[in-house]
Amino acid sequence: MRSESEFRLIAPPGYDEIQRAREAQQVGEANGATAGRFSQQLGQAIDSLDKLQTDADTQADAIAQGGGNLHEVALAFEKADMAMRLATKVRNKVVEAYNEIMRMSV
Repeated sequence: MRSESEFRLIAPPGYDEIQRAREAQQVGEANGATAGRFSQQLGQAIDSLDKLQTDADTQADAIAQGGGNLHEVALAFEKADMAMRLATKVRNKVVEAYNEIMRMSV
């Protein structure tokens, strides 16, 4: 029975390059799927943040027109403010990590 190394010896020329290209393609597809999920989740988070801001603005408009509940408006503004602060902190951490990676020597 032949071992794997013996089979590689009789492989056609260029076989190793083809194998490496296939492996790189598989890794690229896996990374693309992960990037797609990440961008989807990021988009959902931004949409959620936008919805909180829009809801707070809508409730503030209702108060300005003489309707609505002041307590609910205050809560909506606080939720929107906390969400924006969290998004800003996450963005700052991502930028900080990116800068640290760029400073690394190869």
